[in-house]
Amino acid sequence: RESIHERARLRLREFDVGDKFSHLPLPKASVLLPLMVREGKLHLLLTVRSMQLRRSPGEVCFPGGKSEAIDKDEIDTALREAKEEVGLQPEKVEVICRLVPGIDKMNHLVTPVVGFIEDTFQATLNPDEVSDVFIVPLEYFVKPLNYKALPYKTSSGYSGRMHCFMYDDHEHKMSFKIWGLTAHFAVFLALVIFGKRPTFEVDYDLDNLISSSENNFVNLYASLYERKKSSL
Repeated sequence: RESIHERARLRLREFDVGDKFSHLPLPKASVLLPLMVREGKLHLLLTVRSMQLRRSPGEVCFPGGKSEAIDKDEIDTALREAKEEVGLQPEKVEVICRLVPGIDKMNHLVTPVVGFIEDTFQATLNPDEVSDVFIVPLEYFVKPLNYKALPYKTSSGYSGRMHCFMYDDHEHKMSFKIWGLTAHFAVFLALVIFGKRPTFEVDYDLDNLISSSENNFVNLYASLYERKKSSL
C-alpha cells in the first residue's frame, strides 16, 4: 500500500505547478481531488451536486468552489470547501500538489489540488450542496468500460474534446455520468500517476505531458483573453 501511495506522490510532485498561474486576472476557484488507496488500488472520491443548486444541479464534480477573501491560496480554498461540503477535516488531507488549472463555463480559473485521504473516510454531506458521494478506481479514467468523446468549442472559439464517462457504481446500484472539467481533471490525474496511454484519444503529447498540458492551458487562456480584448 505504501509503495502505491509513494509512487503516486513522487509522480505528482513532478507535475506540481505551485502558484505559477495564480497571477492570472480571472476569478478563482479550486477543487480537491481526494485520492485514497483501497484494496491495493488508487481511488478517487467524487460528489454529486444537490438538486437545489442553481448551477449544474445533479452533476458529478469534485469538492470545491469559489475562492473567498479568507483563503490564503488555492489549497486553502479546496480544503475549506471540502470541509463545508462533505465534512472532510483539512488536517485529514495530505496535500500533494496543484496541477495545471482549467477554465470553467463561468470563466473561473479552477485549480485542481490533489491530496490523499484515509480510505476509512465517512462523508458528512451538506445537503444544500451535495446529494451523494461515490468512489471510482482511478484507472477507470484511462481504461473505461463506457466512454465517449464529445467535441466542444468554447465561446472564445477554442475547440477540443470533452471526455464523458459512465460509471456503474455497484455499491449505490447507480450509474454516474462524469464529464466536462471534472472528467478533464480526472483523466489528467490518471495520466500523470500511471504514465500509460489511455484507451481513448487525448489532447496531450503523452511523451511531453508536462509541457503539452501547460501549452494547452495557455492556448485556452489566450483564446479567452483575445475574446475579452475584442469585446471591450
